[in-house]
Amino acid sequence: MHPFLGEFLGTAILIILGDGVVANVVLNKTKGNNSGWIVITFGWAIAVFTGIFVASHFSKAHLNPAFTLAAAYIGDGFSWADVPAYVGGQFLGAMTGALAVWLAYKLHFNATPDADAKLAVFCTGPAIRSTPNNLITEMIGTFMLVFAALYIAAPDATLGSLKALPVALVVLGIGLSLGGPTGYAINPARDLGPRIMHAVLPIPGKRDSDWTYSWIPVIGPVVGGMLAGVVFKLLS
Repeated sequence: MHPFLGEFLGTAILIILGDGVVANVVLNKTKGNNSGWIVITFGWAIAVFTGIFVASHFSKAHLNPAFTLAAAYIGDGFSWADVPAYVGGQFLGAMTGALAVWLAYKLHFNATPDADAKLAVFCTGPAIRSTPNNLITEMIGTFMLVFAALYIAAPDATLGSLKALPVALVVLGIGLSLGGPTGYAINPARDLGPRIMHAVLPIPGKRDSDWTYSWIPVIGPVVGGMLAGVVFKLLS
């Protein structure tokens, strides 16, 4: 149960702090309303740091199915048999975290008429909708994340739980540099779990959950993460 618990707790924290900062920026009558993209990217970096730091006491602190699949491909102490517990914990943790954000910001969801803003709290969407370009962006962003994280998490890195900080800084860099086109999901659980919660929660005035786009922040990160695993293995 330890790996499942670690991934569940870590991913829940990731979403509570990550989706939480988006809610603070985009929803009406919050203290952080309209504070901008820099606040969101820094908030997500802190979310990654905190989630990994906590999860690392129970699991390998992946918090991302794209990284889990790449790690299973590489092997080196992590096998395909470990994947279900990790991915299951990640998705359930993401859904639980999204529920917590809704509870915390419930009055602000009620006070916000913009249905797109409400959806943006839970999941990503493209600035310019283009299936091939959006898919490529998510692949590139996730490649950068997983490729860097594989080196950070390598056995000879000797960082232990301190690997949380460099991974968080990589996520900050990705958000600032590659987050513009799609909002940098770079994590299937981070996007799909909260998107499901958006669909089922009783949020007044909400729109559809944009299921026509929803596969891109799932497939793009999986492909990008696997490519990172292939390149990492070739270079090792």
